[in-house]
Amino acid sequence: MASAEESVQTADAEAPAPKLSEILDSGWKLYEELDKSNEPTNSTSVQVKIKRGIQQLEEATKMVSQLDLFSRNEELDEISTADLKFLLLPALLAALVMKQVGVAQRLERVQIARVHFLSFLRRCKEYNISSFHMPREAQDAEASSGVETDAPRPAHHAQPDLITMATQRQAKIERYNQQKQVEQKLAELRVQVDGSSVDEEVTREFYLLQVRRWITLALEEIESIDQEVQILRRMPALSQAPTQKPRRAPMKPFILTKDAAQAKVFGAGYPSLATMTVDEWYDQHKKRGCLPDQGIPQSTVDVDAQEREKEEKERKEEEDDEEALQKARDWDNWKDTHRRGYGNRQNMG
Repeated sequence: MASAEESVQTADAEAPAPKLSEILDSGWKLYEELDKSNEPTNSTSVQVKIKRGIQQLEEATKMVSQLDLFSRNEELDEISTADLKFLLLPALLAALVMKQVGVAQRLERVQIARVHFLSFLRRCKEYNISSFHMPREAQDAEASSGVETDAPRPAHHAQPDLITMATQRQAKIERYNQQKQVEQKLAELRVQVDGSSVDEEVTREFYLLQVRRWITLALEEIESIDQEVQILRRMPALSQAPTQKPRRAPMKPFILTKDAAQAKVFGAGYPSLATMTVDEWYDQHKKRGCLPDQGIPQSTVDVDAQEREKEEKERKEEEDDEEALQKARDWDNWKDTHRRGYGNRQNMG
């Protein structure tokens, strides 16, 4: 079988169309750049590159289908080294579709990506490139991951479920270890493949390792997609659910007491909760000198003296005391000729 590069010809000699190999390499390079980039996935520049990469890989996929590069009747050894990398087309296309953002189109996109990953794994299974278990088809996966009923499962199903979980866990561990070994080997081979001259056997090993690496990635991505599909299918029901919170009964008011003993005596919510003990009240009044055994407070004595002096003055005036009357007349005359505050110099600067 002729290689893809030899089969694709241009219809217009003046503007030669890019070769199939160049289209794949361009889309592949875009994916690796985006996968290593720290730029946010939802940024405009990243989404533009993703869209361009998807268009390139879709075009390459159509060309591979027209050329009928792969057949179920042939063995892996019959595929030319130059055509091995085209096995990666569905996996790379699925990976780029998964990087697209948009909540409204998310369910449709992950389902499309799952179809591409399954197509890639099915072809790898046909060529017996690696030993792995094919995931369920989309219909089977949806049926097995449908809405669970509230009825309890029979007891005899518990043991098989545990065995399945243990098997899946062991398979993940093995895939992880294989992935590390493959990536280490790929890093060594990439240096040789990117060189000026490289042996065909090295190139063939490099592409086969890339395919095996993507088999592991595709299995993991399909498992994640199946979980995401379940969540995305439930989102419309959750968004339509009433958001009004149920009304709760009003809480009864309560009072924080000073200590446990006080709470035990008066109880929470007592209307006249004590603020101090008898001893505290006694100490407070003792400091003020207001206790009966401490005599009359000085402030009270001053007030009483002023009251008595005022009463004595009024009594003398009523009895026509000559001295008191003269003082009152002099004081009235002085106020008539002097404004208020006259002679008070002590507060002036």
